[in-house]
Amino acid sequence: MHILSVLTFQRRTLTGLLLFAVMLMTGCAILEEKDETAGWAAEEILSAGQKQMASGDWVGAIETYKKLLGRFPYGRIAQQAQLDTAYAYLKNDEPALTVAAAGRFIQMHPTHPNVDYAFYLKGLALFEPPDSLFDSLSGYNPANNDIGPVREAFVAYQELISRFPDSRYAPDTRKRLIYIINVLATHEVEVARYYYAMGADVAAVNRARSVLETYRNSSAVEDALGVMVKAYARMGLEELHNDAVRVLKLNYPDSSYLN
Repeated sequence: MHILSVLTFQRRTLTGLLLFAVMLMTGCAILEEKDETAGWAAEEILSAGQKQMASGDWVGAIETYKKLLGRFPYGRIAQQAQLDTAYAYLKNDEPALTVAAAGRFIQMHPTHPNVDYAFYLKGLALFEPPDSLFDSLSGYNPANNDIGPVREAFVAYQELISRFPDSRYAPDTRKRLIYIINVLATHEVEVARYYYAMGADVAAVNRARSVLETYRNSSAVEDALGVMVKAYARMGLEELHNDAVRVLKLNYPDSSYLN
């Protein structure tokens, strides 16, 4: 009798648990949001995503484009959704996803009429010049930070300019390239100065020379020549030292490195 009671109790408990699980599943199904885009044409989903972007709903737009690309992965509308997704990621402050989306578009559609826009978005996501006021107050210098993304932005912008010189994004890209070139050149000078401080004069000269060869129009050329003047002097290479001084005098007659 005791055993039967135990078995009955166990059956009732199991039945109760099963009913509870069914209720949970039913409740979840009721609460689950219905996909209002089900059955929509690709054009309709694209239009909905673009309306979300126009209102600043970047997260909603990204989700809408995911649905579109999941159902319609090919064709003109899918390509537009890919570009819009990259832009939405950028506006939602997700640079890594922007770079990935733009890079994927470039790889998949290298001859697309708007592939220049993908290069532009990629560059924007990789490096954005700091605000000048904040820069002056905080002492932030991008040349002293991770230079990898800046180099990648340089490559993306260079390809945009070389392939699409008349692109609508070319004027702004050229301005950004000037800033980036100065950042990269300044970084090379900082490395050259570090080598000089460590007594590695040959390495210092090599890094400084790279500025003259690669970033000859940058604002860091004077400093690069200054490192070369000092390093050659310390190594006792009189002829090379005199050549560096001559170039420095010719281009920067008032340079402090000449004192």
